[in-house]
Amino acid sequence: MERTFLIEVPLDATMAYLQDFGHTEEWDPGTVRCLRIDEGPVRPGSSWQNTSRFRGRTTDLVYRLDSRGPRELVFVGVNKAVTARDQMRFEAESATTTRLTYVASLRFNGLARLAEPFLRREFEALADKVAGRLPSAVRAHHSEA
Repeated sequence: MERTFLIEVPLDATMAYLQDFGHTEEWDPGTVRCLRIDEGPVRPGSSWQNTSRFRGRTTDLVYRLDSRGPRELVFVGVNKAVTARDQMRFEAESATTTRLTYVASLRFNGLARLAEPFLRREFEALADKVAGRLPSAVRAHHSEA
């Protein structure tokens, strides 16, 4: 699933907010709770325990900041049934606006793979909801800072 949208916040501030995966509670309607499980500054290897609700079921994944580049963040979440990969690519649209391209992919393991084609439409709908909430969450955080 891929979505691209504009956020009326400078690139550095947008990346700083999104590199803390704990903020997913503010912009991902599927996230119930997301808690940092290590300490120190956020850096590649930082981890979060994420609890999400999808189709009425709750699931836990441990997400890790896999990589952080000058214009990209990659998070990988795993549990026994699925591996999730969230890639965020950033471009400065202007001095005050960031273009974010968000690519989320899921790879199911074992028997869960059989359900993958049937869940695509629901994941697409969830991606639309994220696209609707994420820019305003970044703006709200930026205006409070």
